[in-house]
Amino acid sequence: MPAAMEIRSGTIPQILLRELFPTGAAMQKIKRIMCVIDPTTKRQHAMERAAWIAGKVGAELELFVCYYNEYLSGDRLFDSPSLEKARKEVIDGHEKRLEKIAEPLRAGGMVVKTAAVWDHPLYEGVVRHAAATGADLVFKDTHHHSVVSRALLTNTDWHLIRSCAAPLWLVKPQEFPKDPVFIAAIDPMNEHDKPAALDDEILVLSKTLAETCHGTVRAFHSYDPRIAVATATANAYIPVSLPFDEIEKQMREQHEKRFNEITAFHEIADENSHLVAGLTHEELPALAKELGSAVVVLGAVARNRWKRLFIGATAERTLDHLPCDVLVVKPDWFRTPPEISKERAA
Repeated sequence: MPAAMEIRSGTIPQILLRELFPTGAAMQKIKRIMCVIDPTTKRQHAMERAAWIAGKVGAELELFVCYYNEYLSGDRLFDSPSLEKARKEVIDGHEKRLEKIAEPLRAGGMVVKTAAVWDHPLYEGVVRHAAATGADLVFKDTHHHSVVSRALLTNTDWHLIRSCAAPLWLVKPQEFPKDPVFIAAIDPMNEHDKPAALDDEILVLSKTLAETCHGTVRAFHSYDPRIAVATATANAYIPVSLPFDEIEKQMREQHEKRFNEITAFHEIADENSHLVAGLTHEELPALAKELGSAVVVLGAVARNRWKRLFIGATAERTLDHLPCDVLVVKPDWFRTPPEISKERAA
């Protein structure tokens, strides 16, 4: 990672950061789309979404199954030719099913590949295959949990959010509108140690997809005025009457300046820009519902195990409450953790 990436917010203008780190080069052309197929369900919402996007952007589509069964793995007992044969038969069965699914897509002129592998855990198999094939976009279904009516992210989804280098599109089980609204959730103040260039990646990918899908992009950023007030209160060594209204106003102006700068750079109209005072996990789902958003595009950074835990804990309140698909983008310097990159033995 370049040393300059360690620069914290406020030390260098946003536009200069974009000159130092060219934006969206990898995002402007989506050539390979990978879709994780769930062999346990009949309807594949992720595949429908992935095929539609692939058709729009002219990308190659790969249908992928990652399967594992501990009773056939040979882990419990010594491996044997019969177990190896059983594993091969299972994988061959998945490959045949994938080929059957691919037939109508190919008949429509789409280039479709299929792959079934024996690997575990699921998220590692997905990440490894995406990295090996150079996928530009990865699709995966999320599902309704039995206890609630809405679709919640699974443990596998969270692991993918933290470790998949390619943009990850998590699909909710609902129809996709013909004129989709993409909400690009950005953080122009670069809070939570998030690189400034990631906002550009989010906006470039959002615009690329929206333009090809005849959709629109809405930029979103929220800030919590209570943070400024709490900081000012903590710094007050003597009991004085603090101008809370003025503190909130100054905070609004600071966020508005950065937010307007990046939205203007990416030619997002004022009426499509949403700067909101409040908590992200409350305001972003509310806006997505109000606009009937199809996808919320946001960034994630995970540099170490502690950061992964922190990001997962804070993001959960937002992501699980979004009423639409979620597209998670990583910085272009992000690499799959080495402990995942290494292929496991069967």
